[in-house]
Amino acid sequence: MPRPTGLTALATDAYVYGYPLVFDVSMISASLHKGFGSLQPTPFNEFGHSGQLATPDAHFVSVNNDTVYSIAPLDLSGGPIRLQVPDTDGAYYVLQFVDAWSNNFAYVGRRATGTAESAWLITPPGWTGQAPDDVRGVIEAPTTVVSIVGRNACDGPADMPRVQALQKGFTLAAPPTSGTGLPTPDPDVPPALRFFEQLRVWMAAFPPSAPDRTYQERFAPLGLLKEGPSPYVDADPALVQALTEGLAAGKEQVEAATKKPRGSEQPPGSWELNPHLFDYNLDHFGVGTLDSPQWKLADREASYLLRAAAARAALWGNHGYEAVYAHTFTDADGEQLNGAHAYTLRFDQPPPVDSFWSITMYDTPDYFLVGNPLDRYSIGDRTPGLSHADDGSLTLRIQHTEPAEGPANWLPAPAGDFRPMIRLYTPKPQVLDGSYTLPRIAKTGKAD
Repeated sequence: MPRPTGLTALATDAYVYGYPLVFDVSMISASLHKGFGSLQPTPFNEFGHSGQLATPDAHFVSVNNDTVYSIAPLDLSGGPIRLQVPDTDGAYYVLQFVDAWSNNFAYVGRRATGTAESAWLITPPGWTGQAPDDVRGVIEAPTTVVSIVGRNACDGPADMPRVQALQKGFTLAAPPTSGTGLPTPDPDVPPALRFFEQLRVWMAAFPPSAPDRTYQERFAPLGLLKEGPSPYVDADPALVQALTEGLAAGKEQVEAATKKPRGSEQPPGSWELNPHLFDYNLDHFGVGTLDSPQWKLADREASYLLRAAAARAALWGNHGYEAVYAHTFTDADGEQLNGAHAYTLRFDQPPPVDSFWSITMYDTPDYFLVGNPLDRYSIGDRTPGLSHADDGSLTLRIQHTEPAEGPANWLPAPAGDFRPMIRLYTPKPQVLDGSYTLPRIAKTGKAD
């Protein structure tokens, strides 16, 4: 596609800038009205708890299969909300706070605040009231609508009763005043322009930081700053063309940003391990975050593409100091991973983590979990029955059909192309500084 110019180039930039907001708010809307996977629809200011680890019916991009999810959409426009968390007796959990622009702005959990019982006050932007004496701290939200994404470590179905008992201890107390919720984009806008209408309405409802507001002023010629009736119901044909072409070009940019650049100096099949994938938050650092240059992207405009790529490939993922995610599309020969072939992944030593690690299988291009006869969607150090070699190494077998060696070390793959992801929970310094290298996936032949 030729490089866009004029209004089309501006629309391309607007798509990249606004994609995380539109995707994030759309997922909040889905959690309110539809739920996803085993999570039932959850109203504002309540927790929705999954009753099981994620399965292929959880149509959420790169959903994990290591922890049981709890989701709480919050509407703070009615006032502060009190959060109560239980004592998890040392077990890993994290509550991740995400604003409407997909910025991680606070964490409560084992790494950040410990595992003892505690209470917190979550406040809306600009709140100046007095916090009660019995809360441990205040969590200041950048936008009036935010998400709490909770994860409780679960060692399989037999561990679910423990997790479910903990879930009952995560509670929210909201003020009686009802909030304003999510504004509705104009339904009469043509489907081809719906993205820009959502962006226009939600940018106004959930304004970003001051530097970002300055950046988005340049989108005025696209109608994105217009108040009142939508400019897209009966838009000028030239604007429609620019927006349509910009949407396509923006999507192409975001998709390209999720892939490893051509000409990479890394060997073929290297995992894309980026502890700084979520470093696009430059303005809001609350409880449990690390406000330091190491965890901030220096170039603000570059942060918009990084944020869009992170939302596309791993929406609601954590900062690297909480968990690191690594994925690959290719084997050690640089060829696309595909279920027609059999592969091995050999660990001489386990990945260096303070909590645990896993590798999860996803299809492409949706990045959804892959159904299989074993009902195994991830494999890792907590998987029962893993077979280690006499030297302590671990060889995982990745293929579509069960390997001849049996299912103990098998991670089932789809029949077509796939993209596995490794998660390292509370990684050790050698992961974050790049001195640790994940082994590459080796093709061993045709699938059995």
